Amino acid sequence: MRSYESFESFYLHKEPIDFRKGILSLCILVKEEMNLDLKSNSLFLFINKKRSHLKILYFDLSGFALWLKKLEESKFPWPQDGEEVLKVSEEDLSFLFKGINPWSSFKEVHFGEFI
Repeated sequence: MRSYESFESFYLHKEPIDFRKGILSLCILVKEEMNLDLKSNSLFLFINKKRSHLKILYFDLSGFALWLKKLEESKFPWPQDGEEVLKVSEEDLSFLFKGINPWSSFKEVHFGEFI
């Protein structure tokens, strides 16, 4: 299994998805809704409506893989405004996985780049 630090780009699909979707359905979302290259060295992140689960899709040179992360007692911070697809930095992603909101208004540094 690869570490997220080994990827070049990180993209969030901002609208919550139906978490019954599997790899093939998520690949269609990346290609058709997000207009991104599925086989790039990127992670594609999806959230459920309650923001308690993340699905992370990537291509590992031999096929697609899917990670799932579930929070037991809290919710993932998730951007609410802006474009449908958000490209985030590795630092943003690290904050997200730790439950720190990189999009909060008290941050002086701009995190994330809308595409």
